[in-house]
Amino acid sequence: MAASGFDGVERRGLMFVLSSPSGAGKTTLSRMLLEREPGLKMSVSATTRLPRPGEVDGRDYFFVDKAKFEGMVEQGELLEWATVFDNLYGTPRAPVEAALSAGRDVLFDIDWQGTQQLHQKASADVVRVFILPPSAADLEKRLHTRAQDSDEVIRGRMSRASHELSHWAEYDFIVVNQTVDDAFAEVQSILKAERLKRERRTGLTEFVRRLQRQLEK
Repeated sequence: MAASGFDGVERRGLMFVLSSPSGAGKTTLSRMLLEREPGLKMSVSATTRLPRPGEVDGRDYFFVDKAKFEGMVEQGELLEWATVFDNLYGTPRAPVEAALSAGRDVLFDIDWQGTQQLHQKASADVVRVFILPPSAADLEKRLHTRAQDSDEVIRGRMSRASHELSHWAEYDFIVVNQTVDDAFAEVQSILKAERLKRERRTGLTEFVRRLQRQLEK
């Protein structure tokens, strides 16, 4: 475990999950966290979808075919996986577990299905944050502004958003993305507070006992 604490007190890493309907801002907020928060790394998912322009295998995703993905599922190599818009997505287990043991935090940009699976397998290590748009009109505007999808795809994403929103109560924290700066400040505060939780800090009991012995002399 990384020596990120003081005088024998160290910390196990956490899995920091951001979920939202498509277009509500989780990708932007994830990018800001990675730029400004040391010790935080992005979980790289495996996916069966084709790369988008500019995406790099191993950096943005591990791009695999369906047979390879199904083999990873069967071998228990994925912490979570889900079908999203007819493509398979999943989180390789080994690099995440190595990061947590080394005291590093891992950021997840995944949907409610993957979040449920993560929480079922490792609830003590998972912090779940759901990002909401301020309105349906704002969400639709953001989807059009991205200019990545056709009108038909956008209609499908808007329809799916209602179903995704029904899972909001399964999350630990809710952030309404009225402005990206305010939303980021809230998300950053959540991460900082969760890092300080007593149960994540190893060696704390001995540290306190040592203090007590010093005080009693």
